[in-house]
Amino acid sequence: MAREVVRSTDVVIEFDGERCIHARNCVLSRPDVFVPNVQGEWIHPERASADQVLELAHNCPSGAIQCQKPDGSPLEAPPEVNTVRVRENGPLAFHAPLTVGLEAVGLRATLCRCGASKRKPYCDGSHAEIGFTASGEPTPLVSETLAARDGPVTVEPVLNGPLHVSGNLEVVSGTGRTVNRVTDTWLCRCGHSQNKPYCDGSHVKVGFKAGV
Repeated sequence: MAREVVRSTDVVIEFDGERCIHARNCVLSRPDVFVPNVQGEWIHPERASADQVLELAHNCPSGAIQCQKPDGSPLEAPPEVNTVRVRENGPLAFHAPLTVGLEAVGLRATLCRCGASKRKPYCDGSHAEIGFTASGEPTPLVSETLAARDGPVTVEPVLNGPLHVSGNLEVVSGTGRTVNRVTDTWLCRCGHSQNKPYCDGSHVKVGFKAGV
């Protein structure tokens, strides 16, 4: 699905179907704005205020929904604390000013950690299809409070290897506990690490293949 851009007098919605993980927060919260199961136009920003659309963007974990003012200026401010949430049996959900590879992708993205996505490095829901199991409650590590907790975060997918993440970042469990604080780390994306969410070199043993 191609990127869709829909405008009203108050707000511009950008929807990227390639990043959507079908969390369905949008169609459940505002089925008048994101109308499910219809032919033709299905995104209607004119039915909501800019603040209401921004709330929908806030609740989209994958970053598939983004919004801005009609003049192109941002509606959403970067977070004061950058986080990556480890989803139970699911992906890594980032909230930070993100660059993935060479592309600035906004403030949210869900990246595959099961190894099976057909849209790597992004999640496409394959973890559910393959029955991927991985705790969302990794063991807390001793870590120092970061000097700064915001700022840009860069995710570099390594050829046939992990995600190399640079920048101020708190690793957060599925129940909201901060379990680590990092400025440079390597996160598993092959699904086989015995030290999830961190890489332990298992991608080499299992012959994991993925581009950058």
